[in-house]
Amino acid sequence: PVVTDGSAVQPGAAVVRKARGAKVVLVGTGSEVALCLDAADALQAKGIPATVVSMPSWDRFARQPAAYRRSVLPRGVPVVSVEAATTFGWERHADASVGIDRFGASAPGSVALDKLGINVSNVVATARRLVNGKGSR
Repeated sequence: PVVTDGSAVQPGAAVVRKARGAKVVLVGTGSEVALCLDAADALQAKGIPATVVSMPSWDRFARQPAAYRRSVLPRGVPVVSVEAATTFGWERHADASVGIDRFGASAPGSVALDKLGINVSNVVATARRLVNGKGSR
């Protein structure tokens, strides 16, 4: 599903949905942004407000003024990256990552992604561990 208006492309990252009193920020690229939005809904139902960010370009984001970068990824709020590929590189921005750091699986796309943990329940579990101080990189 299309869940962004493309405004994150120029600055490299932008908030897609801001949660008041966010306890965690979920960051995705491309199709993972929709997954982050679904995970944010599930976290909200558990009383954990989550902001969702689309980050299509680390390089462009890095060139933004510090104040802008902090407005997207506020200090003191843990960040979970969600990438249907390697977690390599996300340590620059995320405290925990959901991704695939091994060879994939052979199956239809949605089945393979679910089997590899690129799903709402894993993102929610990762965010909850981070918010509760029990997991980070």
